[in-house]
Amino acid sequence: MTIGVVDYRAGNLKSVETALRYLDFRFIISQEPEKILKTDRLIFPGVGEAGSAMKVLERTGLGEAIEDFARSGKLILGICLGCQIILDRSEESNTRCLGLIGGIAKMFPLDSGLKIPHMGWNRVFGRQEHFLFKDIPAGASFYFVHSYYPLPNLKETEIAYTEYGLRFSSALAHENITAVQFHPEKSGQYGLLLLKNFLNRKE
Repeated sequence: MTIGVVDYRAGNLKSVETALRYLDFRFIISQEPEKILKTDRLIFPGVGEAGSAMKVLERTGLGEAIEDFARSGKLILGICLGCQIILDRSEESNTRCLGLIGGIAKMFPLDSGLKIPHMGWNRVFGRQEHFLFKDIPAGASFYFVHSYYPLPNLKETEIAYTEYGLRFSSALAHENITAVQFHPEKSGQYGLLLLKNFLNRKE
């Protein structure tokens, strides 16, 4: 089995590469749509700005490749910006996104007194019955860096939540598409376990 990691020039991929090497999975990091489509699992990470990221996805054909991969039924995991880009729209630059899961990426309110971006460790309350959170206790801490959060249209697509001034969806799932707002690759033992749960899942 080969894991594809989408390189759309949106942030540091080194930590994802390090985690996959540690877990001993075969993977490729690529900007080429045809190579991405030939892999068995897809990780769609990113740190950066939604508008710029979508321009790269559209210009390179990677956006269409991710949509085709989603239609194939093979598993996808979006991470951080990758969790927001799978939604319909982001409030960041009023960006139209991929629309793989219905919803928007919404900015934390500026008048809330919260430190933005939300950065550091925070508790994640995952649904224990979902395969991503197998053997991960509710309330385990994961590492976040973000100013926008996922707001799905359908509550049932939320598989985990976190509280930071408000309660927000910190993990989503719909059919073969999964996404987390935090960085599992930077989150120690539980982050590695979540990645392992994703990579070992039988389709």
